[in-house]
Amino acid sequence: MSHGVRTQVSVTPQANEDIRRLDAATKNAVGDFVRRLRADRSNRALRLNLLREAGGNGRLFLASLDSSRMGLLLETEENRFSLLAVRAGPSPRDELARLTVEINAVSGGVELVDQSEVSANVVAMPTRPEPGPEPGATSEKPPVAETATAPAGAEAAASETAPAALPVPLFARYEDGELVGLGVIASLLPALRRITDSRQLSAVLSHNLPGLTREVLLALHDGMEPGEVRRFITDQWRADEAVDPRDWARAARRPVSQVSTEDAAVLDALGDSFDAWRLFLHPEQRRLATASFKGSSKVTGGPGTGKTVVALHRVRHLVAQLAPGQTRPVLLTTYNTNLAADLKERLNQLGGDALACRVDVKSVDQLAREVVEQHPSSVLGTPMGDEEAMALWHRACAETGVYDFDADFLDSEFKHVILAQNCGTERLYLRAERRGRGVLQRADRKQVWELAEKYRALLDGPPRHTTYALIADEAARIEEHRMAKAAEQARYKEEHGGLDLIHREAGSGMWLKPRYRHIVVDEAQDLSASHWRMLRAMVAPGPNDIFLVGDAHQRIYSHQVVLGRLGISTPGRASRRLTLNYRTTREILGSANGLVRGETFDNLDDGPDTLDGYRSVLTGLAPQYWRAPDWETEMRAIATLLKERHESYGTPYAAMAVSVPDKAAVTQLAYTLACKPFLIPASEIGREGPRDTDTVRIGTMHRFKGLEFQRVFLAGVCEGLIPHQRIEAFQLSSPDRYRQEEQRARSLLFVAATRARDELVMTWHGRASRYLPQHADRDACRATNLLTDDGPPSGSNAA
Repeated sequence: MSHGVRTQVSVTPQANEDIRRLDAATKNAVGDFVRRLRADRSNRALRLNLLREAGGNGRLFLASLDSSRMGLLLETEENRFSLLAVRAGPSPRDELARLTVEINAVSGGVELVDQSEVSANVVAMPTRPEPGPEPGATSEKPPVAETATAPAGAEAAASETAPAALPVPLFARYEDGELVGLGVIASLLPALRRITDSRQLSAVLSHNLPGLTREVLLALHDGMEPGEVRRFITDQWRADEAVDPRDWARAARRPVSQVSTEDAAVLDALGDSFDAWRLFLHPEQRRLATASFKGSSKVTGGPGTGKTVVALHRVRHLVAQLAPGQTRPVLLTTYNTNLAADLKERLNQLGGDALACRVDVKSVDQLAREVVEQHPSSVLGTPMGDEEAMALWHRACAETGVYDFDADFLDSEFKHVILAQNCGTERLYLRAERRGRGVLQRADRKQVWELAEKYRALLDGPPRHTTYALIADEAARIEEHRMAKAAEQARYKEEHGGLDLIHREAGSGMWLKPRYRHIVVDEAQDLSASHWRMLRAMVAPGPNDIFLVGDAHQRIYSHQVVLGRLGISTPGRASRRLTLNYRTTREILGSANGLVRGETFDNLDDGPDTLDGYRSVLTGLAPQYWRAPDWETEMRAIATLLKERHESYGTPYAAMAVSVPDKAAVTQLAYTLACKPFLIPASEIGREGPRDTDTVRIGTMHRFKGLEFQRVFLAGVCEGLIPHQRIEAFQLSSPDRYRQEEQRARSLLFVAATRARDELVMTWHGRASRYLPQHADRDACRATNLLTDDGPPSGSNAA
């Protein structure tokens, strides 16, 4: 039995990436080594050998994991190690020994670079002076051309005898101090000075470089100015205190240097089932997940920026602050049951039963329905779908003889004005604000109110029906009454010396209190005002009461609310934005951003929001464009591309999805895929999400929310379908409504496009949608060529 001292071991993000890339045998070897080191660092079987002193309070050790695998460790305090890197192969000792290890001047994290690997990918610059700008010189944009171009025309002959123009280093305009100040690791600077083209930069970045360095270099190369880099990248990584370049103990303890601070989680990281989101958070994500706020707080950000990850870690942090118990004082909610089920599963992965048993995870409509069902005086009718609701509005118009308003407008006015502002009387509706919805004269409002009253009467039946919007409104009313009663009882108790007055509580049978202590909301942009009224009444105003994440650019319904007017205030530092996309490549992201460029979006309150600084560090294929003469040809072309991706490149059918404009197109495309010669299995993405089978997923753009796939095909992206031609009728009659419908159509396309991880293909028949870039039609391949033997190869860039 060992009597050694138990040792603490953490894993750095770069070592974690090494582990994830290696085979199962290496992972097992690392896991076994970490267990033995934790148990007793004095065990000679560990074969820990001092490599060198790191300076200050750090020492570097080499450790033999087995005959062909080694690890590099940093010892910062007695019995405290950080695993920095893992290598396997013929010469792991040499590879680890040549690594440069240092403390980043900005983040304060422990980072390393393999200088020889980096240098091998950079062609050395000639020694004679170059014609480009001197280091530190300024220009409008950093040079992005691969090489300088030769003179043309009359000067060409003279240039034949002149020395060839030298390539300009990509980062020549930035001084060393500026790059280090932005977060670039200092030891990489000599190699950076020799990088002259994008190919070299990509090769350097393909190695396991520190995260901050990678982000800064890509942003500068893409044309982001240093001030923007500092705002959107550097400041998010910046350490909370001054960085001492020799204090390895402090550097190793910083969250940025660890994928986990818990030993059990470290061991999980070494297993085959590792999920990156479970353990490592970007510094800005970690700050938001663990910060303390005086009241409510809000996190916005584009698709793939990890908002849901932050929400889940926020829940874990809030639960960790609770006293032991069996109650569920934390609510985690989102806008539909499919996403709620996913949140519940991921929460279990993150913290197991110990975490899940203290949290209620429900969709906001499920929560509202439970509130109404549990209230003794409520009578809940059968909820109707959207199509049934539209039919009922048509019937209300017919029975009142008022045909001045279409069903879509009436349903929207009912949900987003009458219910949203709790207009219980005609008088209140006549005074209601309709910002962004155009002008509606008093006489028109009276007619709308008459139709709304008729609509309610028709819902009351028989048989009795209701809508999810009405259920949410009723739940909000119940919870507001309950909170008011609880507040009144609390005041009464305080006035009478804090005594529990049983006669006072007899009416409720218990002392009333808020349902929850903390509420965390995912996909906040798609909740209605009634939802927010209900949630506000379920938690008492106070520290860390409501934490919400969302993005108005992804709003696929018309639920635009001003949270501040509903008692949810997120001023100053309580409102933050994430800008780094972890899912989508830079090429796809750039194309997707163009779909919403020029539109104005809110920040889930009364302020503006933008995609400034929104970026990705992933690289891949440029989006593809295909045009067809008709829908039938387009469907067959999509089937051909899907089959090729599956058979030639090995992409599982379940990793591919096709978005179509409407439900009819879902059925038509599924039939085409199933028929000869394709015989491709396909399934519809329904209300509960995709089926768990090996099939291509087909769904409308609404159904793509919250999902992601390796390859995404956006079909039917043609004028008249996206946006639908019916909105053209509003261009003159209702300009405000026209703008709203345009923005919603753009957001839907934006959401669908950003579901793609590796490949995005957009197809259309007839005329391309006006939302696509101008070059799309020019660069598009012809679907008819794809279906003929003499057509161009279709998958040349699909690997």
